[in-house]
Amino acid sequence: MGESRRVRVWLSLVVPFAVLVVVPVVILLLTSWPRNSWQVSPLANAALPAVGLLFVLLGLVLLSATVRLFSQRGEGTLAPWDPPKYLVVRGIYRHVRNPMHTGVFAVLFGEAFLLRSTAILILAVAGVIIHLFYIPLSEERGLEARFGEAYREYKRNVPRWIPRRKPWMGTDKPID
Repeated sequence: MGESRRVRVWLSLVVPFAVLVVVPVVILLLTSWPRNSWQVSPLANAALPAVGLLFVLLGLVLLSATVRLFSQRGEGTLAPWDPPKYLVVRGIYRHVRNPMHTGVFAVLFGEAFLLRSTAILILAVAGVIIHLFYIPLSEERGLEARFGEAYREYKRNVPRWIPRRKPWMGTDKPID
């Protein structure tokens, strides 16, 4: 990876870092955490951190796969100011169209469970609700305008949020 691409990738991580680290820390500070954390049964007390950690790890795997594929295959980043030049239909993208968003939400839900924070849980739920409208109304329209029929075919075959079990075996050729 060239130096300029490496810098672009690192700069593109600013937004996810802010959403996944900075905003939750500010929320915890403003909500007097841990005093306002969940009071749960002993069984849930033991399970919540494990479930939270599992969600965080799964989300980070999805995010790292997205960053790598966008950089290597799409010749761009996840940052809106440096989007991929090519439609990426490889790896995790053969199973789900929005692994980056799924990864971010998994990390946020994981943080909420791990830290027992209602405020972070509300942030995660609000993010999902906003993206239920943002993705089809903005992001998908932009991708259709950029990649045309190739994206529409991809969209017909690969689900938006919940991964399909078998990978879609459509085109993997770079598409301008």
